[in-house]
Amino acid sequence: MRARTTSAATAACSALVALLVLTGCTGAPDEGRPAASAAAPAAPGPGSAGGFEGPRPQDQNLLAWTGDPNDAGHVTAQSAAGVGGRVTLVRIVLRERITWSNIWLGLAGIDPAAQLSNCYLGVYDERGVLVASTADVSPMLMTDPIAKPFPLAKPFTAEPGTYFIALLLNGNWATNALTLKSTGAGISVNAGLTPPKLRYSTLLTGQTSLPASVNLAEQSTSTINTGWASQWYAVS
Repeated sequence: MRARTTSAATAACSALVALLVLTGCTGAPDEGRPAASAAAPAAPGPGSAGGFEGPRPQDQNLLAWTGDPNDAGHVTAQSAAGVGGRVTLVRIVLRERITWSNIWLGLAGIDPAAQLSNCYLGVYDERGVLVASTADVSPMLMTDPIAKPFPLAKPFTAEPGTYFIALLLNGNWATNALTLKSTGAGISVNAGLTPPKLRYSTLLTGQTSLPASVNLAEQSTSTINTGWASQWYAVS
């Protein structure tokens, strides 16, 4: 009877050990030391062996851009009569929260004889509300035809989302002298899009300052059709 009881107990113990092994619970952890757990493999980060992502704004000490400046080779030339007093908008999408201090513009050429005034850059949010703007940038458009930063009057915290960089030009200049860097995409930049989400558009006429708000549903492409190619911008 005793031998039979011992055999039964041994069999039960063996079964319990086998169960613990199968479930991975071979014993209690030491005091003060957590039990081991299976950790999920970390996702590959930017620049890892997961693959080359291409040029990024951070590679050039920028926070965001409308496109790689290496592709901004086309020169935008337009008459004062064509774009003077119009608000030109270029859409930019931010993927992370940033402090936005400057708008970078690619100035390709200048007109030393130009008479500029009431020229501004600014930022509208996706509601059409002006959230930041520069002082009059007319003097900066007369010198140094390079890509350069135009400081906002007051930096602001930009949450992830859609924004529109606004350009307003006023005055007189030679059409082929005052020129800006752009993608050259022109109207094709809006493929698949309609207002108020156009990537490139104009609004209003006769403006001497950037309005406090605009109706993005009124975005127009009529001026773009005349050759006002999409400007290149960056953020810092």
